[in-house]
Amino acid sequence: MTALVSASRTGTFWLLAGTFAVCGASTNGLVKTHFVPAAHDHGMPVTAAASLLAVIGVFDIVGTVASGWFTDRFDARRLLAVYYALRGLSLMVLPLLLNDAVHPPMIFFIVFYGLDWVATVPPTIALCREWYGEDSAIVFGWVLASHQVGAGLVAFVGGMARDAFGSYDLVWYGAGGLCAVAALMALMIRRGAATAPVPGG
Repeated sequence: MTALVSASRTGTFWLLAGTFAVCGASTNGLVKTHFVPAAHDHGMPVTAAASLLAVIGVFDIVGTVASGWFTDRFDARRLLAVYYALRGLSLMVLPLLLNDAVHPPMIFFIVFYGLDWVATVPPTIALCREWYGEDSAIVFGWVLASHQVGAGLVAFVGGMARDAFGSYDLVWYGAGGLCAVAALMALMIRRGAATAPVPGG
């Protein structure tokens, strides 16, 4: 709790928590929960939709490892901005891809979304380490809690929207907009003290 109280006094903590809430909302809360029923709404067999979701999990491993490699070499803030922006764009396109059969554009979406699924984790951890030093693991745990809150909220709201409007289109577009906001939030994060230039250095 001491680490949480200390971190919560910095704007960076809230930016990281906000972006990670969107991460959870757009992965576990949205795609993991609602992709299969949304595809089924368009006539796709449940087994086919579930298989596509499994493929996301396979490419998730590749994307996470690659993101770790990129995080060691590039600015974590810019990586996060790119990841969220591309994720948002892909969600905006998804309603056009849903069909009663699996076709190449849908396969492309699945592979891309898999690569981007947990890609946000390495740069988020790097920023926690950069800003909070020895407390970074604890702070990341609290940031991860926001991920779960975002996931739970969108899982619930997504279902309500589907019942109210008869389709998931508004949910996909809304999540895409949230990802755009997360991209902007990532760019607002300043460099941490550990990496700030030393005066006269």
